[in-house]
Amino acid sequence: MWSYLIRRILAVIPVMTVVGIVVFLILHLNPNDPAAIIAGDHATAQDIEDIRRRLGLDRPIYIQFVDWVGRLIRGDLGSSIFLERPVLHLILERVEPTLALAISTTIFSVVLAIPLGVLAAWKAGTWIDQVIMAVAVLAFSFPVFLIGYGLVQGLALELDLLPVQGFVSISEDPVRFLAHLVLPTIALGLVYTALLARMTRSTVLEILNEDYIRTARAKGLANGRVLIIHALKNAAVPIVTTIGVGIALLIGGVVVTESVFAIPGVGRLTIDAVLHRDYPVIQGVILVVSGFYVMINLAIDLTYTVLDPRIRY
Repeated sequence: MWSYLIRRILAVIPVMTVVGIVVFLILHLNPNDPAAIIAGDHATAQDIEDIRRRLGLDRPIYIQFVDWVGRLIRGDLGSSIFLERPVLHLILERVEPTLALAISTTIFSVVLAIPLGVLAAWKAGTWIDQVIMAVAVLAFSFPVFLIGYGLVQGLALELDLLPVQGFVSISEDPVRFLAHLVLPTIALGLVYTALLARMTRSTVLEILNEDYIRTARAKGLANGRVLIIHALKNAAVPIVTTIGVGIALLIGGVVVTESVFAIPGVGRLTIDAVLHRDYPVIQGVILVVSGFYVMINLAIDLTYTVLDPRIRY
């Protein structure tokens, strides 16, 4: 186990190196001149040249890359062009709303989707199965922003049950913190719930047709024991894999959800950076998100050994 863990951690280095090279080249080989964009429409040639020199864009690209990598190794993601603040500080300031939304969405989806998926598999072919799958298809068919606007109109504006938008830190007011998370969590979590419920149903249904399940039933074991101990336990690995893939999908959904509900998270920071062509911020966010996704994959792989003792690395 420890040797596998060390190998996986070392494997992160080439992965992140490739991500870094791609991110650097995509932004620096862009035909648009960042200095001209920053300077604005009324800037003179000298203004653009001064900005280019200040950002180091007048140097050869390989020198810019070596300098960029050197700063990354020291933990320096650079400084925002427009906000003139360290990128790492900007990301850390915005990480709480994004992390809170991602965690609440994952909990909401897992708690709701797995029981529904198991129930649909257990009642396969009945009206219960058909209703659950129809709702799952319906939830999966609507885009996140449309669900978000519908929830805002119905639960926030019409019924005035929950806040429309914004975010309150848990350190300031835990109750308002939870209240502000309800609508974004439902909007983002419904799509994820539908995906996970469908995956759980198909996996559990396949397990229920195995010989050892029929043997367990023939021995007179209670339905609940057969379903939970024998079926769901053996279906756990593909379900956990889907959860891991879903967390990656959440990253894209978080950007949209934060925009709909005006949550000042990393997603909003990314959109603002793209609109202002703030290249250091874009690079920093992509690298941090990529690193987070790699760590999630590592955690999922390690979970396999806990769920299924037959898996050894």
